[in-house]
This record gives sequence, C-alpha cells and structure tokens, in this order.
Amino acid sequence: MDLTQGTLEEKNNRAKKMMLWFGIISLVMSFAGWTSAFVVSSSRPDWLKDFQLPNAFIISTVIIVVSSVTFILAKQALKKDNRPSTTMWLLATFVLGIIFIFYQFKGFQQIIDLGYNFTGPTSNVTMSYIYLIAIVHILHVVVGLICLLVVIYNHFKQKYNASKMLGFELAATFWHFIDILWVYLFLFLYFIR
Repeated sequence: MDLTQGTLEEKNNRAKKMMLWFGIISLVMSFAGWTSAFVVSSSRPDWLKDFQLPNAFIISTVIIVVSSVTFILAKQALKKDNRPSTTMWLLATFVLGIIFIFYQFKGFQQIIDLGYNFTGPTSNVTMSYIYLIAIVHILHVVVGLICLLVVIYNHFKQKYNASKMLGFELAATFWHFIDILWVYLFLFLYFIR
C-alpha cells in the first residue's frame, strides 16, 4: 500500500494508528525485558520457588478480560448508531477498569499480609519483580482509563458515528493491548517459577 495515497484525513488517520503501534511495540519490548530479567533472576539462591500469586490477581484477570468484551460491545453498538448502548458499554468498561486496579491493590495487600514488601528488610527479589511488573502495568491501565474518559467525553459530544470513529478505535486498540498484556503477565508470573 502506498502510504502517500489518499486524502489528508486518511493520511493523518494512518499516521495516528502507526504511532500507536510504535508505542505498543516499545511497551512490548519493555515488558519483555522485565520478564526476561525475572527468568534470569530466578536462578538466585534467595528466589521464591513455591510462591503462588494471590487470588485477587486471578479475579483482576477475569475482570480485565470482561472489560475488553464490553469495549467490543461498545464498538458494535456505535457501528449500529445505538448511542445509549454505546454509552452503557463504555461506562461498564471504565468501571471494570477501576475494579481491576482495586483488585490489583488487593493482591498487593495479600502479598504484604504474607510478609513481603516491595523494599526493605521484609522484601524479596521475587516479590520486588512482581510488584514492579504489576505496578507498571497498572500505570498503563490508568492511561487506558484516561483514554476511555476522552472517548466517553467525545461520545457525549457526538464526535463518533459508524463512519467516523478513529479516536474510539485507537482507545480500543490500546485497551485490548493492556488486556492481552496483563493476561500474558499473569500467566507468566503464575507458571514461571
């Protein structure tokens, strides 16, 4: 495909999508580095080999997967110009994102209750990696929630419709990425000892 073809709006849309994908690729590389460091560090003598992730992380994983489904339903409703359903599914996605973060912090509390902190004399290198990976992911979920708020605001301003939904699609792509990323991270942390 010749990227120089099309109207100015089409070129701008392609450029915005490409920039999002560059950002996503850089995030994939960052998390790949952290998970690689996790694997390399697992050979340390002080590494916890029998640690199980808190149940709150399992619940948060289910919640973020459901939030991707609600975002898909919002997009389908928008394509049908069903504004009330779009609003309902967008708000549901936002609420599920907040609940995801709540359960992540609940998981941190469960780790602390087991006696492991992020730093200090009660810290452990295994737990520090888990904290780091989860907290950085939470920060990206917060960015996703901000994007979602912008989409909700623009939706109320009627800036999106079935034929004009670039901002909506960009936010959805990022949201689905952070969803898939967390599923990967959860499975990685759950199964890699």
